[in-house]
Amino acid sequence: MAEVLLPASQGHLHQAEIRFNPQTAPSTSKWIPPRWMLKHASAPSTPRHPNQNGLGEPWDPKRPSFRGIDLTKPDPRIKKPNIGIECDDEDLNKTVAFVDVNILDSTGREPYRGDVLIKGQRIISVGTKLTNNDLKDARVFQGQGRTLMSGMVDAHTHFTWTNAGSLDALATMPVEEHTLFALRSARTFLDCGYTMTFGAASAKERIDVSVRNAIHSGDFPGPRSLANAPEMAPRDGALVPGITRFVETEAEIIAAINEFADMGADNIKLSMSGEEITEVLRAEDTTFPDELVAAGVEAAHARGMRVCSHARSDESIMQCLQYGVDMIYHASFISEATMHALEVQKDRVWVAPALAWLYGTLEDAEKFGYPPSKAESVGYSRELAIAIPGLKEMYKRGIRVLPGGDYGFAWTPHGTYRDPELFVTKVGMTEMDSIIAATAGGGDLLLHPNDLGKVQPGFFADLILVNGNPLNDITLLSHHENLDVIMINGRVHKVGDKDHPAVYESKGSLLKE
Repeated sequence: MAEVLLPASQGHLHQAEIRFNPQTAPSTSKWIPPRWMLKHASAPSTPRHPNQNGLGEPWDPKRPSFRGIDLTKPDPRIKKPNIGIECDDEDLNKTVAFVDVNILDSTGREPYRGDVLIKGQRIISVGTKLTNNDLKDARVFQGQGRTLMSGMVDAHTHFTWTNAGSLDALATMPVEEHTLFALRSARTFLDCGYTMTFGAASAKERIDVSVRNAIHSGDFPGPRSLANAPEMAPRDGALVPGITRFVETEAEIIAAINEFADMGADNIKLSMSGEEITEVLRAEDTTFPDELVAAGVEAAHARGMRVCSHARSDESIMQCLQYGVDMIYHASFISEATMHALEVQKDRVWVAPALAWLYGTLEDAEKFGYPPSKAESVGYSRELAIAIPGLKEMYKRGIRVLPGGDYGFAWTPHGTYRDPELFVTKVGMTEMDSIIAATAGGGDLLLHPNDLGKVQPGFFADLILVNGNPLNDITLLSHHENLDVIMINGRVHKVGDKDHPAVYESKGSLLKE
């Protein structure tokens, strides 16, 4: 089989082209390179679709369903979450105006010059030139052509990841300090223009829920958030035992999910495949039995919650599709048959690949004791060489790929969020599509598409004023210093520009000015 050449990245590790060599696969690998990975070789024939799922029940990937649930549509039992942030009467009566801004409204329309007016928590006018009467008593920001756009989403959020240098270290911080750290990391997302977050797992049981509640009550600054609980896995499939709820039977996973629902979690997480850095569970290892996946999804949906999955292996991605998992994290080793099945379910499922983790582990971890040679030897170069073409194929097929980088490790610390940039430079998205995924995509993910993610009348005033045009330079969104104004819920969180020091609404950020 021929080697596959992929474009060089800008990092020091990849000055030459990445070469995908199928001979470097682990002996246990069942992954077959799909046609979009091949050059100078005939594409392998698409494997015949199995007619049964892993439980031996009927399965048709072209018309997928599971026990009466249509898997091409969201499960109707999933509840629309509360994403409101409380504010006092004084804030409800405040008016803010952005005058002469370049409006990037996330509808797909090209940006246009105009004014935007906010009253209380919501946008009330977009594009229309404001009169002196409109501006009376308003706080006015003169845009001078700077870009006004919606705040962004991180779809793979870990407030409780502590910028640690190893997986096991995520579990060691005492709960009191851990809660304070999570509040700071949440506010750091907002400092960087992220006004929406989708919890991917909590290192300790109630921290995600407590932080969400503190933000939504208006007590602490942070993004609108959906909270998760500790990730679940069988004992022999846990990536980080210290932060994992072990589940071995259907009764145990149902009990755990009901417990998490009672404590107020919006999402739950299944850890369904390995991770190369463990050197024990490979990324292509599938760790969750089918009966537990099915029971977990049913229990969560019955309580109105959505299910996220750490799923790098092809088999685990297919499990997500056969039993109704809502958010697939990573999806690196997707095969051609599984890609076809995913495309059929693209109106129900989201994918958040967490590219920053892969690139960071290969390019930025050396000073923390994990050199590129080690990252390559355990399989991360191989995984990246497979994942990028798969993501390009997802983008081509219209599958919803969202930003969310698994931030919170030493080499991907909070405050270094750069997924929109990686989507453009590595996946080949247009700048507009990357921004729409990061904004309107967030409104869709949080199940409030008519409230969040666009600069439109009636939407919540969750906005960022960018010093420049990210359609011309997407890297502007990777550096918080380019965000001159950050607003959430109609409240100004940050104001500053290149000529003036930034002023935030309170202390406690993890950013280093």
